[in-house]
Amino acid sequence: MIRKLALAGVAAVVGAAFWWRKNPSACPYSQRFWVEAPHPFITRERLREILDPKAGERVLEVGPGTGYYALPVAGWLEPGGRLEVVDVQQEMLDHTLERAREQGIGNIAPTLADARSLPFGDDSFDAAYLVTVLGEIPDQGAALRELRRVVKPAGRIVVGELFGDPHMVTHAALAKRAAASGLRVEHRLGGRLWHFTRLGGDT
Repeated sequence: MIRKLALAGVAAVVGAAFWWRKNPSACPYSQRFWVEAPHPFITRERLREILDPKAGERVLEVGPGTGYYALPVAGWLEPGGRLEVVDVQQEMLDHTLERAREQGIGNIAPTLADARSLPFGDDSFDAAYLVTVLGEIPDQGAALRELRRVVKPAGRIVVGELFGDPHMVTHAALAKRAAASGLRVEHRLGGRLWHFTRLGGDT
């Protein structure tokens, strides 16, 4: 009986993962424990290495969740820098800003928006990043084109992905979609199970 229940549970999880992959959507705020858990391999330190944020820069994060990366990135941009965070869920933005206030961080600006239509002017940012988020966007090409538009020609766009995420975008798939969006792979950390990939404009 216990074995049957366990197998049924595994089948339910696998089925849900397949459904979620076929129906991309943002992780609901009610399930935020997934984005608050430690992120193996796609660590903050590795993000810093490939993003190379500098004091005074204006940087964009798409899909900050509850601030796992946003809070340290905001600190890396000091003094004088600013981190803009965009999410389709106001609850995620509110949660991130509350955590920032608790830690005395004042250089994060939230915007409720869709990554496929960013409310920023051309060449607004020095860099942008999104971690385990691209696969949640129904039109990944549109999101990549928007990132290319709002990031300066010499800027950096970093995509992070981790095996186990039902929406994982493999490095090969990312490279193909990036090329179709006028971007090229500049650098990569990781392998088949995880990667941070930096993209730049295809000049």
